[in-house]
Amino acid sequence: MTVAVTAMITAVVGVLGTLFAPVLSQRLTARQRAEEAQSAERVRRFEERRDAYTAMNRASRQFHTLLKDALHRIRDGVYTELERDQLEEARRDYRDRYAEAQMVVPERILDASRSVNQVLAGVDAVVKRLDRGLGRDGESAEGTLLDLKEAEPRLAAMRRLMRADLGVTE
Repeated sequence: MTVAVTAMITAVVGVLGTLFAPVLSQRLTARQRAEEAQSAERVRRFEERRDAYTAMNRASRQFHTLLKDALHRIRDGVYTELERDQLEEARRDYRDRYAEAQMVVPERILDASRSVNQVLAGVDAVVKRLDRGLGRDGESAEGTLLDLKEAEPRLAAMRRLMRADLGVTE
């Protein structure tokens, strides 16, 4: 090669490098921003799921506790309007948390929460009937307390699934 051809090739490579440097830099920056956006979205979804799990776990346990308290008070004949209001507020909170979770949690968690919901909703219906003096044949506060015990292992199973989904293994 002659000196002129070598100089020409060097010049062309230098000019192309100068022209393509901003394009390459822009592509790398765009790729980095896309990766950061994906990472931020993963974090946002994780936090959304964790918040939904926390709220649903808290609300379902509170509803469970107040149902148990209501059954004890109905049995003892000391169920008051205050307890009715507290139970209704807990039921509504539970229903809202359950509805919110349906939009963001995986199906396996919803299956576990449906299992819990089945027991809690059934017991809530019995509590309302017993409170009104309209209990069906065989319905009693004592019997319904035993039915409510079915929720405890279901609540524990739901909590274990939620924790596993969040990566909590211990």
